[in-house]
Amino acid sequence: MKSSIFDKNTFSWIVIIFITIGFLFFQDKWGWISKYPKEFIIPISDWINFSMEKFINKFGWFFLNISWLLSWPIIGAQWLLYSVPWVVIIFLVTFIAYLSSGLKLALFTLSATFYMILIGYWEESMNTLALVIISVPMAIIIGFGLGIWGFYSKRAEKIIMPILDIFQTVPTFAYLLPILLLFGFGTVVGLIASILYSFPPMVRNTILGLKRVPDHIIESAIMSGANSKQLFWQAMLPSCKKQILLGINQSTMAALSMVIIAAIIGGTADIGWEVLYYIRKAEVGQSLVVGLVIALMAIIIDRITSGFALESDKKKKSDFFKNSRKNYLILAIVGSILLFIIAKFFEIFDDWPYNFSAWVSGHINDLFETFVKNFRTEIKLLKTYTLFFIMLPTKIGFQEAVSPFTWGFKLEMIHKVFYFVSFLVLSLWFLKNKKNDIFIFILLLMIFLYFGLTHMPWPSLLLIYSFFAWQVGGYKLALGTFFGLGFIVVVGMWPEAMISVYLCGIAVVFCFIVGTSIGIWAAHNTVVSAIVRPINDTLQTIPLFVILIPFVMLFKIGDFTALLAIIIYAIVPSIRYAEHGIRNLPSEVIDASKMMGSTTVQLLFLVKIPLALPIIMLGLNQTIMYGIAMLVIAALIGTNGLEQIVFIGLTDGNMGKGFIAGISMAIIAMIVDRITKTISEKRSEALGLAIK
Repeated sequence: MKSSIFDKNTFSWIVIIFITIGFLFFQDKWGWISKYPKEFIIPISDWINFSMEKFINKFGWFFLNISWLLSWPIIGAQWLLYSVPWVVIIFLVTFIAYLSSGLKLALFTLSATFYMILIGYWEESMNTLALVIISVPMAIIIGFGLGIWGFYSKRAEKIIMPILDIFQTVPTFAYLLPILLLFGFGTVVGLIASILYSFPPMVRNTILGLKRVPDHIIESAIMSGANSKQLFWQAMLPSCKKQILLGINQSTMAALSMVIIAAIIGGTADIGWEVLYYIRKAEVGQSLVVGLVIALMAIIIDRITSGFALESDKKKKSDFFKNSRKNYLILAIVGSILLFIIAKFFEIFDDWPYNFSAWVSGHINDLFETFVKNFRTEIKLLKTYTLFFIMLPTKIGFQEAVSPFTWGFKLEMIHKVFYFVSFLVLSLWFLKNKKNDIFIFILLLMIFLYFGLTHMPWPSLLLIYSFFAWQVGGYKLALGTFFGLGFIVVVGMWPEAMISVYLCGIAVVFCFIVGTSIGIWAAHNTVVSAIVRPINDTLQTIPLFVILIPFVMLFKIGDFTALLAIIIYAIVPSIRYAEHGIRNLPSEVIDASKMMGSTTVQLLFLVKIPLALPIIMLGLNQTIMYGIAMLVIAALIGTNGLEQIVFIGLTDGNMGKGFIAGISMAIIAMIVDRITKTISEKRSEALGLAIK
């Protein structure tokens, strides 16, 4: 007796699809299906605003005093950086870069820091650096302490990890809302926000590093008579030094990123404020000139901290200075004193008189105008075709997107019949070949594309997403998804959430397909890998503000510009993870496949990609998280989703509405994070692989 082609899951999906069709049929008659009734919206944002107002009235003085107290370290750091001649600071930073990674980084650091002098933005750069100097040590100390606590206490770890997830998924602008209301405008906003945003990587790396300490090191220390303090400080901590330093690197980069974002409301004359000022004025040359300062600063900090993290494995110093910290210190002190004295005699080394930023930005403006003039038609076609043939159909569906104005013809009955019949025939072919998952996917895609994501009934989407989560991770993940998305519905944020999902979704699909393809290509071609690697490094170290600049100037504000910015930033993880996954496959499996006569194509699609899929799925996970992070910054250029509500809440001081929108984005991020990680873990278990 033949078994039915419909298994339990497939039958359940078919029932859900029929329910969805029913909702779509009746949504015009039942308004609550398409739009959640206003009278049933829970006014949590109003409750938050009311509670926050009462709290500030009672305890506002306390936080203002804290703000006053925290402002002094920043003022002190700024005074110190202003007092020291620029030539001394450049010498010290370059010397540290040399100690970290050798001569190449030292030369790059020298050129990059002198660029800041040359264009006349040294003071603004020092204001930004002052915040980083103060915020990073505080974030590292807090993160290190919490990491130790989480390692030694399983109960504490269970509490700490979800809190870290919230801190790292709540949009960056949402951080600023309560901080702004509690501490007022000023540089302290950037300090506190950067600490809150940057300590989670330190916590995670501390816990991970301590967990990875080999058992034999712990056993040897105990056998040698070490007490608990000696065991930790003299045995365990040195063994996980590399992981701790990587945590410092990530926390430093996160702090720099947040300091730049906080410039929006900080009112400080720093680089972030300058970039935002010129973006708003649509001055492409000056925006890029100043934006490059942020990028260079980020790259220098990243390379120095990552260089020290790798130092435990490989020394890059010359023999003269090898293992001679005293010589390093003496050279730094003597060199600084000599340059300080020289700067007092020659004013040019203390106050550089030239400013080439206007000259450089003028040439950039001319080049930009020439480029736009020569490629005006191509730029317009790219924007038009993407907007009308990809973005609009995904957002509002073919039923509304296809019209004589957009596609050149009206969607008649013959077109509708052809559309649905084509999808149905294709889905039935997969069902016949027992590809039930693809069968269901095509049916759902047919419905989504025709009606559009933003016009789908919210009960249907809630049902679809929750059931998919149940299939992937069981009832716990399903309940988390249902209640998480249900929260977005009942607080009235569902329409904006779907706009955010539509925009980020298109970018993620493109990034995953193109980025994975590039990563696979790079894994098989050393030349491609050598070209791609520095591009990836640059994209990951450039602050998000800077990525917006060229796209805003070329395509103006709007969804298309936001889409391109998200793609450029979020494509990096897909490339990196795909290349890493393919390159690190077990050699014996590859050799066995070749011995069995597999062709190059068979080896790639039947062996390499299936085996590397768990790592590739982690790349998808990070691509989604990067896309959501960039989506929030895209609010600056006119998107209309949750990210825009967060930004409006920030500028209007409406903490309740902005914070609820931020929590909604965090919920979406955490649901996607759990689903993709679960898929990756299950795939790894099925293949008997361990993800490192």
